[in-house]
Amino acid sequence: MSKKKGLSFEEKRARMMEIFSETKDVFQMKDIEKIASKDKGITSMSVKEVLQSLVDDGMVDTDRIGTSNYFWAFPSKALHAKKCKLEELQTQVAETSQKKEILQKSIEKLKIGREDTAERGALMKELAALRQKKEQLKAEIEKYRECDPDVVEEMRQTSNVAKEAANRWTDNIFAIKSWAKRKFGFEESRIDKNFGIPEDFDYID
Repeated sequence: MSKKKGLSFEEKRARMMEIFSETKDVFQMKDIEKIASKDKGITSMSVKEVLQSLVDDGMVDTDRIGTSNYFWAFPSKALHAKKCKLEELQTQVAETSQKKEILQKSIEKLKIGREDTAERGALMKELAALRQKKEQLKAEIEKYRECDPDVVEEMRQTSNVAKEAANRWTDNIFAIKSWAKRKFGFEESRIDKNFGIPEDFDYID
């Protein structure tokens, strides 16, 4: 019989947020350690680290009253934090698109195999990371659908803007591939290999 797989760090964060969202209460560290270990399957040794990461990301608030530290996180707080992350993601997509435009101009002056290929490959990895972040945030937003419909709708609109920006970049990448095929007569598979473009590279649905 295979050994049961432990929770990932992100799973622990999600389960700890459930403690706050389900109770809408204020806790001391000892209370969180007890609930997290008993009800959420989070080992007591990792509770402090997980909780601190949520505090650092603005998902959980904390304050010291007397000699004790108290922690709390209400639904509106979590939604606001997600909105901020989406805005940050949109900014990153815009910055990455700007880098792509600069790279596209340099590619027109280069032949396949020049050193700038590594830079373009790095940008492709960055795009993939941004797409993954966006999908994770979209999944988390669904958890708070019933908390504040107006805020969730605004966040979805922001996410759509980010997706459209990423797809515009994808469109430009396809245009560059088409230009390279016409210019150098290479097969598409060779272009993908030289520029580090993954086989499943496509638009974001």
